[in-house]
Amino acid sequence: MSTPAADGASGEAGAATDPPGTVVFDLGGVLIDWDPRHLYRDLFDDEDEMEAFLSTVVTPEWNREQDRGRTWEAAVEELAARHPEHRDLIEAYHLRWHDMLAGPIEGTVAVLEELRDRGTRLLALSNWSAETFPVARDRFPFLAWFEGIVISGEERAIKPEPAIFIALVERYGVEPADAVFVDDTAANVEAAGRLGFRTIRFRDPDDLRRRLAALGVLGGGA
Repeated sequence: MSTPAADGASGEAGAATDPPGTVVFDLGGVLIDWDPRHLYRDLFDDEDEMEAFLSTVVTPEWNREQDRGRTWEAAVEELAARHPEHRDLIEAYHLRWHDMLAGPIEGTVAVLEELRDRGTRLLALSNWSAETFPVARDRFPFLAWFEGIVISGEERAIKPEPAIFIALVERYGVEPADAVFVDDTAANVEAAGRLGFRTIRFRDPDDLRRRLAALGVLGGGA
């Protein structure tokens, strides 16, 4: 899954007339609070040193290859060979990966529950390692509310690549114009929009609720 990062781009597509029948959720950063900092703040005394390590050693680019399907064993060995002085810290990224999960983003889970209770079709599309996703599936019962979940590590394709969106569309018979895609990363939102999805760039649960209401998926005003 992609390392959380600040970015201000919107990339949102305009709404169509009829309310969408399907809502497709990203997971990390939308429903689940995942961040390597939750782990590494326990392993570093200095915040600046931690940020330097996260930006130059266990980089988002390195992590994305696990989301694409590279095994954690291969990933750790490849990186530790280049940074032998950091082997223990690199191994912690894998061995203590569960400590990067702070918990659910409760406001978004409440929105998800309301959608479920209204009978809205729910799917998920997430950049996530196939090896670590079972940890999340066991930990977060709300993942069972989805009709289907497409995980990048299993598909060996990652957002924003079109292939992973196409896998979702074909596997679950999704009509993009009848679906709204929710993600916290601008590039993923823009990619979904180019494929015909209605889109919401996730900022916080209250904003998500307002935008879903504006699309007619939830009750209430915009």
